[in-house]
Amino acid sequence: MIVSASRRTDVPALYSRWLMNRVRAGFCLVRNPFNATQVTRVSLAPEDVEAMVFWTRNPQPMMDKLDELEATGLRFYFQVTLMDNPRWLDLRAPGLEAAVDNFRKLSERIGPQRVVWRYDPVVLTNEMPPAFHCEVFGRIAERLRGATQRVMVSVLDDYKHAARRMRGLDVLAPTTERLGEFLPFMREAAAQNGMTVYSCVEALDMARFGIQPGACVDGRLIGELFGIAVPSRKDPNQRAVCGCVASKDIGAYETCVLGCRYCYATRSLERAEQNCQQHDPASPFLA
Repeated sequence: MIVSASRRTDVPALYSRWLMNRVRAGFCLVRNPFNATQVTRVSLAPEDVEAMVFWTRNPQPMMDKLDELEATGLRFYFQVTLMDNPRWLDLRAPGLEAAVDNFRKLSERIGPQRVVWRYDPVVLTNEMPPAFHCEVFGRIAERLRGATQRVMVSVLDDYKHAARRMRGLDVLAPTTERLGEFLPFMREAAAQNGMTVYSCVEALDMARFGIQPGACVDGRLIGELFGIAVPSRKDPNQRAVCGCVASKDIGAYETCVLGCRYCYATRSLERAEQNCQQHDPASPFLA
């Protein structure tokens, strides 16, 4: 079993105490997001977990917990979203200086193979055209040289409740012409800094620009990192174009308070803030 922590919220940034309490207990409880009365017990015992995949904007709260996490025998890698969007788009994401510093410290601690950079999602507007993303991506890639080997890129998806928050913004459609204005640059900028770019959950054909489909919960990567065999069955709970292998997500929707306007996991920031305030780190449930 692979554990995902989490597509639904930023566990490392916001709920690291809860996570370590559950690791010590050896399990957590997860409510079905579509039926709260249906509860799943997810083992966090090392013998039951091939690997844990962490998704985060800020790994810093996990840094003082890595020794204990590794001592349990649990295998893990991190995916760290690092962009430099305007504050009106990423309300509470770490600033670029802190984000780069946190990323590099994590990489120095666990190795660049186990820290994946996410430039995700690419939001195109008149204020943030392809040229904006070329400049930002190239600048960040230079600063992350030696700290990672993989970059995941995706373009903004049309989630209904995220679309409501994006309403009124001059969002540009990711046409083939526009993709051609920045994807080849990203591929080259990444290569010049020792990285390979992969696409994430894209029906758009990025392969024509030299970017191959990737996976966030990547069975092949887990096998390479830890020398273990991982079931290659596609995750049936993800979209048809998703390349991720099956995993158990231990997060909860409506609990991330970072306020990214394009986020599909938080419909109401006010509700998420309330849930975060009421969160009990000692509970077997995140929320």
